[in-house]
Amino acid sequence: MYKRSIYTRIIGLVIKITSKNFKLDNIVSLSVFACFILLASTVSAQLKAGVSKVNITNPDPTSNVTDSLYVKALVLDNGDTKAIIISVDAVAIGRIGSIGDNYLENIRSRIKADLGIDRTNVLVNASHLHGAGYNVSPNIEDYTFQAVKKASQNMIPVNIGVGSGYEDRITQNHILKLKNGKGWAIRHANPLPPDEEIESVGPIDPEIGILRLDKKNGDPLAVVYNFTGHPYQSITEQTAGYPGFASKLIEENLGEGTMALFIQGFCGDVIPSLYKDVHSVRDQEPLGTMLGLSAIEAFKNINTEKSGELQVINETVKFPRRTDHAERIAEMEKKQGELLNSLKGTSLNFKTFLPLFIKYNLWEEYPSYYSHRYLHDKMIGRNDMEKLDAANRRNIDKYLRNIHAMEKLSRLQYNLGLEKDRKVENESAGESTMDVEVQVMKIGDFVLITFPAEVSVQVGLNIKKMSPFENTFVAGYTNGYIHYATTAEQSGSGAYQDHSNLLAPEWQKIYEEKVIEILQKL
Repeated sequence: MYKRSIYTRIIGLVIKITSKNFKLDNIVSLSVFACFILLASTVSAQLKAGVSKVNITNPDPTSNVTDSLYVKALVLDNGDTKAIIISVDAVAIGRIGSIGDNYLENIRSRIKADLGIDRTNVLVNASHLHGAGYNVSPNIEDYTFQAVKKASQNMIPVNIGVGSGYEDRITQNHILKLKNGKGWAIRHANPLPPDEEIESVGPIDPEIGILRLDKKNGDPLAVVYNFTGHPYQSITEQTAGYPGFASKLIEENLGEGTMALFIQGFCGDVIPSLYKDVHSVRDQEPLGTMLGLSAIEAFKNINTEKSGELQVINETVKFPRRTDHAERIAEMEKKQGELLNSLKGTSLNFKTFLPLFIKYNLWEEYPSYYSHRYLHDKMIGRNDMEKLDAANRRNIDKYLRNIHAMEKLSRLQYNLGLEKDRKVENESAGESTMDVEVQVMKIGDFVLITFPAEVSVQVGLNIKKMSPFENTFVAGYTNGYIHYATTAEQSGSGAYQDHSNLLAPEWQKIYEEKVIEILQKL
């Protein structure tokens, strides 16, 4: 790191001089002088930056891809430290999707060998794009290196500024909190619970973190913007998702040559608004347009200035793996049996159920015929129509209970499969802990903290609140992928994320404490 290397040389000089029997007052004066040198060196340093992007759209897509996907690179150099931010329109960095598990290691090795930039100073973030993001070009590794190499060849002095915008219209929390204390994820793979079972919803993170980089003439060179939300696809086409639409809008409005790099946040439990809407086309472009306009509005209010501060701290941290898979699987299979046993016979099928259900909800008092038939029965001392209605209502209730049980069964079946998959992964690892990379990058007043998972949004909100730096932002899906990382509170909730989690609940406390420890070193 720049400041630390200067500081080390100054301290070495102090030790050398003081070894020659300098008096205490001389030592104090020299220490003060050293501090001034340190401050002056930081102020005088000049940050340089270069950007480039390469199209990574698969030439042989599996479906209708109507938008280009990109890998974008921002190379930074303050004369002492070099660092790289890479953003990829992909679902993840390894493990799932078409980007291989060796991609990160290979690209870091090539960068180190060719450009001399430390492997630990390379940050690679996936936008977590679904759909097309699962199937990027098979040449992704070469294209990534091309972007980095070209960016490194076009380095220019820059002024930087930091700020944030706000956008709360395009996302919602992924997990519904039920009255029974459990959680239920909003997914297309399973139905939603009945409205009367829902207690509340969780938080979102509407902040748009922005790093602005300007050329010396004041023209924008690049904007790094950080936002939190799953970029799920529409049902009609495959695109770069709302991040792609937002980046395109930003670049077109800020001028030719400006590059927008989207950095995905902790969106493990944050999804697009109206995600389950069945009455209109689920289109990502309006969401990207709103995000892009909000980012531009914030961008224009950010002033830039000369800065040379560039620091990167990269640590490998051991996190405990979950060990309760077998117990959870047994509990889920027990619940599965209970739901199966709850299914009861009824004379109705869907063809007879649906018209009865509609009729008995529209006309509760006289559902089977006109009112005069009921009145006539009553006049002659009979109640045939009332008995018919009672029998129909019993069958409707049975059928509805069966439907609700089957909805819960379908969700349980999917989550049970996830739980079994994570059990195999954790047990095959052969150890009780997992080594995970935690990276913190500080560019001027812009602080970015990473984790290679689908982290629940509350963790990011906690870190922002605890950080000593005003402009602190978080990036999930970075430098790898280890599935979901839920909060300790969400552990055992039964939500989708809870069953796709390799980490023990204690991971959250360990991570938050480690992040604060690293931030205090900056």
